[in-house]
Amino acid sequence: MARGSVVYIHPFAEEMNKSRRMAALQSRAFAAAGYAVLQIDLFGCGDSSGDFSEASWELWKQDVALGVRWIGERAAGEVTLWGLRLGALLALDAARVCNPTPVGFVLWQPILSGEALLTQFLRLRLASEMLSEGSAKTGVRELRAQLASGASLEIAGYTLAPQLTVPMGGLRLLDLEPQGRVVHWLEVVAEPGRELSPAARRVADAWVLGGARLGVQCVPGQPFWSTVETTECPALIAATTKILVEGLR
Repeated sequence: MARGSVVYIHPFAEEMNKSRRMAALQSRAFAAAGYAVLQIDLFGCGDSSGDFSEASWELWKQDVALGVRWIGERAAGEVTLWGLRLGALLALDAARVCNPTPVGFVLWQPILSGEALLTQFLRLRLASEMLSEGSAKTGVRELRAQLASGASLEIAGYTLAPQLTVPMGGLRLLDLEPQGRVVHWLEVVAEPGRELSPAARRVADAWVLGGARLGVQCVPGQPFWSTVETTECPALIAATTKILVEGLR
């Protein structure tokens, strides 16, 4: 009998592909510890049906809810949502529509706001224009205005549509407080001894004040979701497996 179930929610765009090996290694570690694990590709991503240009935040939330229901019908124990980067924000937001309700979360490197991630992605468009034409035709503000007006944007091989980017850009980690639930927040840092950034620490402190049962751990390693070559972070896998098995102390 499984000790519980874990549903993995991948990060955004190319970060998903760069993280596949780490997601697979962690899933195997969870399985070896007695957990049933479900990895899903969100609508329009990876091997899932649909096109990325047709994806919406609401569709992605329903994908998570469907995954939780599916594994809840097939495995014993409570369900934990495990999200990486934007997947962490999606896990927290989607938990509100999940049945059964997830008992807690494993958050890997959660981004602090969808707006910050979106800005970072829009800058790829500007960088591409500068490389090909010597200068950028527009700025981030203009690109945001295009999305707000209902236009889609082609960036780095992905077509961003307003039904995804507008709600995504309005999300803040601070506002997705997981009241009363167990949260394991793990950050990858450049060297041992580093702690959460001041901005992330403010979110963590606010969550604790709001009643979240939060554990934070920083582990040394490389940012595998953004490195050029496929990268592993064994310390993250070991720490994550241990805290899920042993719980908060």
